[in-house]
Amino acid sequence: MLKIQVTHSYFLEYDPKQWERGKPYPPLATLQVAALLRRLGHGVALFDAMLADGVEAYERSLPSAAPDVVVLYEDNFNFLTKMCLDRMREAACRMIASARAHGARVIVAGSDASDHPESFLAAGADVVLVGEGIAALVQLIERMDRDPSIETPSWVAGLSGVSILDGGASRTTRLGVQPPDPKLTGHPAWDLIDIERYRAMWRERHGYFSLNMTASRGCPFHCNWCAKPIWGNHYRRRDAGEVAAEMSYLKHAFRPDHIWFADDIFGFHSDWVDAFADCLRGSDGMVPFTIQTRADLLTEPMAAALERAGCAEAWIGAESGSQRVLDWMDKGTRVGKLVDARERLGSHGIRVGFFIQLGYLGEQLSDLLATRELIALAAPDDIGVSVSYPLPGTRFYEQVKAQLGNKTHWRDSGDLAMMFRGTYDSAFYRCFRDLLHEQVVLQQSRGTDSPESPGQAFAALDARWDALIASEHLHRNPDPTPAPVRSSKHAVPLRRAVTAQNH
Repeated sequence: MLKIQVTHSYFLEYDPKQWERGKPYPPLATLQVAALLRRLGHGVALFDAMLADGVEAYERSLPSAAPDVVVLYEDNFNFLTKMCLDRMREAACRMIASARAHGARVIVAGSDASDHPESFLAAGADVVLVGEGIAALVQLIERMDRDPSIETPSWVAGLSGVSILDGGASRTTRLGVQPPDPKLTGHPAWDLIDIERYRAMWRERHGYFSLNMTASRGCPFHCNWCAKPIWGNHYRRRDAGEVAAEMSYLKHAFRPDHIWFADDIFGFHSDWVDAFADCLRGSDGMVPFTIQTRADLLTEPMAAALERAGCAEAWIGAESGSQRVLDWMDKGTRVGKLVDARERLGSHGIRVGFFIQLGYLGEQLSDLLATRELIALAAPDDIGVSVSYPLPGTRFYEQVKAQLGNKTHWRDSGDLAMMFRGTYDSAFYRCFRDLLHEQVVLQQSRGTDSPESPGQAFAALDARWDALIASEHLHRNPDPTPAPVRSSKHAVPLRRAVTAQNH
């Protein structure tokens, strides 16, 4: 039996925007791996970076943990790990060096490590797993259990999906992106988490407590800006009864007031959501929950099923109010569907959030104003706004990678800096973002203020919009990256995406 320390490198303290937001969630994928390793018979300890006081807290954990091997397994369900934030990479590399200094072997897995294994190997990692890496991880642990002093070349011999240092250079044996591994089953290792620290922060900041879970892994759609180094376009959905049983467990064990489903795409079919609702009602497992989904999946049967299951809020990847921008993204949705989905969910008492993306290739002022018009017309309850972010492994990244220079990632999630030559500079998009947020706040305040107040506030906001639009020529890039050439082979019909979920 090995002594294994499982950890991750997302420190909320290192991300000022998310610290201020104050909505921490336990690292689900990390906890799933901890549960798997424990089922294999090993002694497993967890260092949870989320609420820890920096890397120094990790270094203090090592003498008592005294691990034979450290598995630094990033939470694949935390969307910020896809962004490969520089601050978190620095933390991971410091953790690797500290673990090695205490005599532990180190295995690393995550989106950033899959894209840039050399950075983590240079920091001292023995092995980097490429992709989800569960099959390789299990074999590495079995080999080390048989021979704790095994040399790295023998340790990885014959394994695919791993990267090591060989003669001072990284050498990767790639397997190709694999479907979610079925060995990650059952409950995550919730007992290893200090739930009360999470509860305390949530209640202090928001007056309620939220926990996270997932009903699926992966996404079958093909948006050309969305990197998928872990599962590619594979999608594996859990049994509805199994998911309901886990929600019931969380409800009775930890008493959350709310559940966040971290799936890229929740449910997918209304019949699955109906079965989920039936199981929840039969087990007294209902907790109000929030999901992420797509407008083209939100049919009337789906909206009704979500209401029955207790869905309180749905976030839709709207991205843009311009159809040509959506087409350039290979998003596969229509602007009209966004408005329909918002109205349909609202009629079932479900709050709606829109994810908005500014600055995509070729986007012009008219496209940005179409997005503003979408927000005015659909009137979502909330929005999240970002700028287009080049992620390795995407066609979007390939189009702009020559422009990235030294800055290839944001330092933290509040950076919101353009890293390629967009139509406008970062300052313009930040102002546009702020005005969109203010527009939503004002729209939601209608009927709650005095009759004169909304009119005055909207007039002031319109004046700020006019000022920004009047100055837009001052923020234009003289040599913007052109719009992408769209090929019909990149357009993925919905029926292809639907069949992919069963693979």
